[in-house]
Amino acid sequence: MIRQDKCAMKVTTDACLFGAWFAEQVRRLRIEVHSPVSRHVLDIGTGTGLLSLMLAQKNPELEIDAIEIDEETSLQAKTNFAKSPWKDLVQIINADVKNYPFTKKYDVVFSNPPFYEKELKGERQKKNLALHDDGLRLPALLDIIKRNLASDGTYYLLLPYKRNEEVKKLLNSNGLNVQQIIFARPSIHHEYFRMMISGKRISTGPIETTIEEISIMDGNNVYTDAFILLLKDYYLHL
Repeated sequence: MIRQDKCAMKVTTDACLFGAWFAEQVRRLRIEVHSPVSRHVLDIGTGTGLLSLMLAQKNPELEIDAIEIDEETSLQAKTNFAKSPWKDLVQIINADVKNYPFTKKYDVVFSNPPFYEKELKGERQKKNLALHDDGLRLPALLDIIKRNLASDGTYYLLLPYKRNEEVKKLLNSNGLNVQQIIFARPSIHHEYFRMMISGKRISTGPIETTIEEISIMDGNNVYTDAFILLLKDYYLHL
């Protein structure tokens, strides 16, 4: 059970979808490469710690550093980690990722960053920090990812679909390619609202981007088979 009363950003369905997707991607990647060494993971802006816990559940051999700028939120994440079966896999870091002196490169870096830039803000400063990227704008985040990603490491991002074209240009300008994009929609009757992205550092060879889509609900307001397949190990009643 994830406790979130001290966190500005609560657990959302799209975040759960993202966590389940990239946790499975990491599991498959580790099976394919047969690597016992590639295990260092960085979670940028861990919030409740949900994504790190989902990743640890599927990949119990990893070592995860989860960084969070807000002190109260980081304490709640630490509590969530401590009460989980994977408490020994995750280290919480209460710090600003923009100036934290990381001492290693990471095989996996992931983030569900602030969505809203240059948009109206509410009165609650803590939630503004979590929702709006005044503190950590997307170009700065991508630079941090590149600087801390191992040479053959993989990054994973959850972003709003409306920033699709902008994001691809920013990734390229920051030396990161796009290997896979999953466009997500709330239901088969809705437009895309999120995109889940994975990629690596830009190398000399050409990269083919795989593009897929997923809907959370079907036409009868029931979870789709694809959603259930990803989330069945995390949701109690699927």
